[in-house]
Amino acid sequence: MTARVALTYQDYAALPADGKRYEIHDGELSVTPAPTALHQIVSARLFRVLDAHVLARNLGLVLYAPLDVILSDGPNATTILQPDLVYLDNDRLAALQMRGVEGPPTLAIEILSPSTAPADRTRKRALYARYGVPYLWLVDPDARDVEAHALRAGAYVVQARVSGPQSVDLPPFTGLGLGPSSLWPEPLPLRPGGPSPLAP
Repeated sequence: MTARVALTYQDYAALPADGKRYEIHDGELSVTPAPTALHQIVSARLFRVLDAHVLARNLGLVLYAPLDVILSDGPNATTILQPDLVYLDNDRLAALQMRGVEGPPTLAIEILSPSTAPADRTRKRALYARYGVPYLWLVDPDARDVEAHALRAGAYVVQARVSGPQSVDLPPFTGLGLGPSSLWPEPLPLRPGGPSPLAP
C-alpha cells in the first residue's frame, strides 16, 4: 500500500493559473471549475451589503475570492481554502499577509453550487471548525436561503436559516439588515444562452 503524500503550501503555490479553483484539504488537492455567472452575481451582491456595513462602522475588512486562507501553520501548511467571501474583524486584521489570510478569519462564506455543495457542507465545514473559524455562512442560490453557523465547543451550530425579503441580522453582525431575496437575480440564469442573469 502506497502512503499518501500530503501536499503543502509550496505545492499549492506551484499550481498553474488556469482559471480553475484549487484548494488543499488536509493535504489533498481539490479542484473545481471557475464559478458560474449566478455564483458571481450572488457573491457581488452579498459583498456590497457586507462591505458597506463593515466600512460604515469601522468593524474590519471584507474580502472576496480568489484569496488564500491558510489555516495550518508555516510553509508546510496542508490546509489552504478559498472561501467566496471573508470577514476579518479588527482584532484579526494582523492575519492578513501578502500571501493571503494566515489563520482563521472571523467569518468564512461559501456560496453553494451543485458541484461544490457536498464538499462545502461536509469537508470544508469540518476544516473551518477544526481551525477555529468562529462563523460560517452557507449561501444556497438554489434553495434561496442563507445558513449562519457559529462555532460552539469545536463544532458548528446553526444560528439562523433565513430566506425571503424581510431584513435580518446574522452573526457576527448586528444592524446588518440583510434581505436574503435581494441576493438572487431575476430571472435566474438556468441554462447556457438562457435568460439574462443581470435583471435587478
